[in-house]
Amino acid sequence: MGMEKNDQEWIEKSMKWEGLTTRNRQSGRHIFFMRLFVTLFLLLFFCGLLVYLIDPFFHYHKPWFHLKEVLNEKEYQCPGSLAHFDYDAVLAGSSVVENNDNSWFNQDFHCTIIKAVRSYGATADLCDLLDRAFRHRKVKQVFYNLDPSALHAEPVLTFASSGAPMYLYDDNPFNDVQYLWNKDVILKRIPYMIANSYLVPYDENLSYNWMEGKTFGEAAVLSRYYRIPDAEVKFSTDKKPVQKPENCYQDELRGNIALLEQELSAHPDTEFRIFIPPYSMLWWDNMNRSGELDSTFYEEREAVHALLSHPNVKLYLLQNIPEIITNLDNYMDTIHFSMEINHRIEQELLSDRYLVTKEKEEQVMEHLEAEIRKILDTEVRVLEEQMPFSMTWGERTEFRVRVEEVHRSHSGPL
Repeated sequence: MGMEKNDQEWIEKSMKWEGLTTRNRQSGRHIFFMRLFVTLFLLLFFCGLLVYLIDPFFHYHKPWFHLKEVLNEKEYQCPGSLAHFDYDAVLAGSSVVENNDNSWFNQDFHCTIIKAVRSYGATADLCDLLDRAFRHRKVKQVFYNLDPSALHAEPVLTFASSGAPMYLYDDNPFNDVQYLWNKDVILKRIPYMIANSYLVPYDENLSYNWMEGKTFGEAAVLSRYYRIPDAEVKFSTDKKPVQKPENCYQDELRGNIALLEQELSAHPDTEFRIFIPPYSMLWWDNMNRSGELDSTFYEEREAVHALLSHPNVKLYLLQNIPEIITNLDNYMDTIHFSMEINHRIEQELLSDRYLVTKEKEEQVMEHLEAEIRKILDTEVRVLEEQMPFSMTWGERTEFRVRVEEVHRSHSGPL
């Protein structure tokens, strides 16, 4: 009897201990998962808080903690900077305006300027950026770079179709998760902003500037220029490239002009300085050989005439400056010119030397066409006799590599 009783007590104690052990295991797992959940929650919270506080894309606020306005990614930073920065003037345009020094405009036009840039200068996209600026600030002056190619582009927004981060462009707070918990933002963009604010000299006036490391000059331009071969060009009996009908992009032209006129009419108290930039003579050569020279002249005439009907517009035609467009040393490729040319443009806007008025509109446009045709028949023809134009694409690429190697060899310490 004594042994049976002891056995019974031992069994009861064993069962009790096993129950306690099971409950302890369950409790331990529960504590582990709770700690894991709290750790992950805190990690996500502090990551999101870090992005919100530093905010390298300025989605929530302008820079805090004495950070600088580090602007180097226009597709990501234009919407936020237009919403939160302090300014009363806007420089709008494609990549050709990015090398402007904001201080030129601030000093000469007595303003505080900000850049609203879209890579290809599509009219609808730039008008959308201007609308954002007008919603958030009282804009007194707009400097608008009107690219000729923008006149016959589709007059529709291209942000989404071109892969722009739409979570930075819309007002939906829920898709901000793509920004707040973005590994690239946390590990790259935030350190870059902090470094440029505290550790290295960064000039806030050079927002979106891409000059560094680029090769300019005639050799570089020719190596990048793909000239349409004669075999693919249809020539007339006088050996001139056959042109498309001048109104071949009529619908697109009307749509883009309408977008610009809506901006002008909606903001009558804002002064708009619209300027057409000086593309190189090789760009004009390409228009000629592709059969779009006549349509380019037509589109510009139509745009100039329509825009000059608005009293708050000053329009500048900067394409017929031979010393700029015929000197390929001013360019990186057929379109993109050096920072010195950007400054020249800014000075011309100040001087009004190339200002187009209603009274001289027809005369100016006729002079432009005559000047460009003359350059095509003289300066470009001289280039046709030189080696670079006869190179194949592979030969031009090899030539370009040699040019860049020479450039790098001369850019190091003397």
